[in-house]
Amino acid sequence: MKKGDIRTGTVETVLFPNRGQTSAEGCTVTVKNTVEGQKIRFQINKKRGGRLEGRLLEVLEPSPLETETDVCSLFPDCGGCLYCRVPYRTQLAVKEAQIRRLFRDMKGGSPEDCFEGIKASPAPAAYRNKMEYSFGDSEIGGPLTLGLHRRNSMYDVLTAADCRIVHADFNRITEAALSFCRGRSWTYCSKKTHVGYLRHLLVRRAHATGEILVDLVTTSQAPAGETEALDAFAAMLEALPLEGQITGILHTVNDSPADVVRSDRTDILRGRDWFTEILLGLQFRITPFSFFQTNSAGAEVLYRTVRDFLGDVREKTVYDLYSGTGTIAQMLAPAAGYVIGVEIVGEAVRAAEENARQNGLENCRFLAGDVLKVLDEIDRKPDVIVLDPPRDGVHPKALPHILSYGVGRMVYISCKPTSLVRDLEVIRDAGYRVVRMACVDMFPGTPHIESVVLLER
Repeated sequence: MKKGDIRTGTVETVLFPNRGQTSAEGCTVTVKNTVEGQKIRFQINKKRGGRLEGRLLEVLEPSPLETETDVCSLFPDCGGCLYCRVPYRTQLAVKEAQIRRLFRDMKGGSPEDCFEGIKASPAPAAYRNKMEYSFGDSEIGGPLTLGLHRRNSMYDVLTAADCRIVHADFNRITEAALSFCRGRSWTYCSKKTHVGYLRHLLVRRAHATGEILVDLVTTSQAPAGETEALDAFAAMLEALPLEGQITGILHTVNDSPADVVRSDRTDILRGRDWFTEILLGLQFRITPFSFFQTNSAGAEVLYRTVRDFLGDVREKTVYDLYSGTGTIAQMLAPAAGYVIGVEIVGEAVRAAEENARQNGLENCRFLAGDVLKVLDEIDRKPDVIVLDPPRDGVHPKALPHILSYGVGRMVYISCKPTSLVRDLEVIRDAGYRVVRMACVDMFPGTPHIESVVLLER
């Protein structure tokens, strides 16, 4: 076989998170975004040594696992919910088998005996509290769209009218926003020319309080009468019949060439630039761009697991590294001696400080900066460390520094198990062993999973 060849095959197994394995002419071919048991048509697009990779062209026959029929209108074109046709209990079994296989292949021996399985999300649907929708079109020259990217496409955007992983308020807001922008004949910013006005619509909704934050993200290429138009946009959103309550409507200007949601300037059109979520009895003020777990009910399961794994931390100093808005630090503070959170996003640190004040927690503080640089500035040494790094794991230069403290216990939280496996190999070489390990399904319908590992020196 050579690059460009088109073949058919049956997906025999799937490696975490979505790497389907099929056979063609005696060779194993990896095809992403597939489900075990599917019959597929694919094109060879990479050939590296003896390894072949293919691009999925079409699912010819669904997997025997795919028995659900009530799915959103975008499936399977949307790249989000690979497992939406798989019953939820079966999804958990599939993910558990993948995780066990991943750790079984780990260098230095598998910690599989310590694996306590996967804890289900309390809500398998309508669980996401944050969405970053893109403006664009679904075909060249077509009408304006607002939603999610077509699978394997940088340019095609599909209007998300009935997405099942968000509350219905998200769909009502996006439908109204799209109608308004079409009525004004506003153009979207082209990823090729960087010309155009509309970029993203950020929507965040609290699970416990129902408070909603909406942020229209545009370039600085303002249309005529922008101020009056944005005021009308905000008034339109305020008038929507929603189950929750909009507490803030914002306008963010972003001229970055990268296709990411970030702020050069953010103005408040209505209300305030934050909303309140409640987890395990604590209140959290969440701002537009600060990190917060996207599944609030699932986050409670995750944080209970972390507290259970850590055990007794009375009179102990705990480092919460990559602390975001300080959720984990504040969950631990009532039971700990002192907690120090470190987070690189300044906005998140400010939110964490405000959250701690609001919750009456005086034994925790938060530092803004890169973990690698900030650690040397902390005057209190840790007794326990909690790691909750980004998807790519702990920076290779920061990990040895963290390990040099020689704490008795560490808890590592990971949203990407492949990064976790890589870091665990380094941590074990430094004299730690895996004592407990569990997963929490924070992302039903998708291939992703959150992992929690307790390590002891």
